[in-house]
This record gives sequence, C-alpha cells and structure tokens, in this order.
Amino acid sequence: MAEIRIGILGAAGIAPGAIIRPALAVDGAVVVAVAARDVNDARQYAAENGIPKVHSGYEELLADPDIDVIYNPTPNGLHGKWTVAAVQSGKHVLAEKPFTANSDEARQVAAAVRETDRTVMEAFHYRYHPLMGRAIEIVKSGELGDLTSVESGFITAGRPRDDIRWNLALAGGGLMDVGCYPVHLLRSILGTEPTVRSATAIQGEPDVDGDMTIELEFPGGIAGRVRSSMMAKSNEVYATITGSDGVLEIANPFLPHNGSSITVRAGGSDRRETPTTEPSYNFQLRALIDVLNNGTPVLTGLDDAIANMVVIDAAYAAAGLGVRQPTR
Repeated sequence: MAEIRIGILGAAGIAPGAIIRPALAVDGAVVVAVAARDVNDARQYAAENGIPKVHSGYEELLADPDIDVIYNPTPNGLHGKWTVAAVQSGKHVLAEKPFTANSDEARQVAAAVRETDRTVMEAFHYRYHPLMGRAIEIVKSGELGDLTSVESGFITAGRPRDDIRWNLALAGGGLMDVGCYPVHLLRSILGTEPTVRSATAIQGEPDVDGDMTIELEFPGGIAGRVRSSMMAKSNEVYATITGSDGVLEIANPFLPHNGSSITVRAGGSDRRETPTTEPSYNFQLRALIDVLNNGTPVLTGLDDAIANMVVIDAAYAAAGLGVRQPTR
C-alpha cells in the first residue's frame, strides 16, 4: 500500500491522540472515515477531527472498500467481536488494549484472524517507543547481573463513577484499563511468562476492581509485582528492574511522550537517560505501516495478546473476582 487508509470504529475519546494526530504527523497513513452508534455523533466527531467520511454504523464502515485498517477502540467487552468482524471484512486491525475480555476469547479471536491473511496488532503503543527498546537492551546486556525482582505500576487518580471502565458488563476494571500495561511491560522486559502467586483487589464497584496488587513469579525464581489503580489520590507510573549487580528504574514508561527517563544504578555509579518525547502513538503507527508494507514482525501480535490475557485472568481468579466476559 502506498498509503494506509484508516477507519475508526466509534467516536472514541482516545482516538484523536492515538490515531488521528499520529496520522497527520506520520507519512504513509491517513484517517478516512468514522462510524458511531449514533450517526449524529459520528458527524460531529468527523467535523471536529477533520475526518472526510461518516458511516451510519459499524457494519457500513467495515464494508467500505476504501478502508485498509480498522482502529478498534470500542469498550473492552466488544474488542473481540469487532476485531473478528473487521478481519472477516478484509480489514487489518489496530485493536485497543486489552485485546479481549479474557484469554478464552483471545484464543477464539486469534483463531478467527488466522483463518484470514489479515494483520492484527494490539495497541500497546508504549512498546514501540525507543524508551522501551532501550530498557530491554540494557537488561539483555547483562549490566544488571542476574535479575532478582521486577515491579511495575500504573496508578491513576479516581475515574468518574459514570465512566465505562467501572462497568462490569463492558468488561471493566482497573486491571483491564491500566493494569494490563505493567503486566505487559514485565513480560516484555523478561521475555518469559509468569505464574500468578497471589492477587489482592479493592472493589470500586461490585466485582469491579478499582485497585489491585499482583504477586508474580517468573522462570528462574524472579519475583514480580504489578500495581494498578484507577481510584488513587495521585498518579504513579513506573517500573523497577533489580539484578545482582544493579537496578534500572523507568519513570513514566507508559506515557513517555509526557516525559520519561531511565536511571541505571550499577558498578558504583548512576546514569540517567532521557529519550525522545515524540508521542509513542507515532512510533506505533510507523510500526503498523512497516508491518503492512514490508512484512516486519508484529511486536504485539496474537500470541503476545493471548499470553497477556492469561496473566490477567489468573490475577482476577486469585483476587476472588471472576474473569471479565464479552459483552453480549
């Protein structure tokens, strides 16, 4: 494709930062259409964001032959349904995290995708930013020695009570919303899959976690901890990787465009590295373009998405909460 044409599935608040502005900043992609459940909402959204075409419903958007890629920012419980519908309509998909409501659904979606020749990328945008690549490079270099423990947290101030992220029927919860990021980061840093040893949740709504702490164990006896919250008094976003010879600390790993850093304490000295503040969403879009045009591997593909949902499911079970279910 000379230029990737993107359609947005829903008038979502995340889309301007996640895909509309990146498409203006990155060569090789353009947002051409949007659909919403209410066509009037779609028209207003299109006017506000400079999108040339409006469709009256999701199915009409998927049927548009002038769209190559669907950006799917629907509520969590609908991610799987519309990702499958999109690939079966011949579209590639950039699917917002979490990939699905649970790991069983993730496997079902992956199986449906593999019956097509379409590409699906889970939108863990931070993974494509140079900050994350550099952190992985340092860990793999052996500078920290043998890893002993890893921890990451995405802790945010309280969400309004009418926010869909509190809605169990839409597969809501703090772990689904922000906690999926630190789970993904630790898995990506280590390149292995953990076992959930325990999890403790504070419910913000019945059966909906507002706050959770997960204790993990990675192969080799490496201890792990994930912290997530959407009911804290202030924001805290971090990762700490500890080894026998040093410590790596990442400030603001999931929103590096808001300012982030890597601090390494090893060999009796400290150093601090500050990466670019170019939005991580730009890097994600460039990666998608490269995948579709050049066949480069997808960092956040189907197997990775399933593995992340396996950890999330195990954490919900350990915390005494049921796994999230697709929206019917």
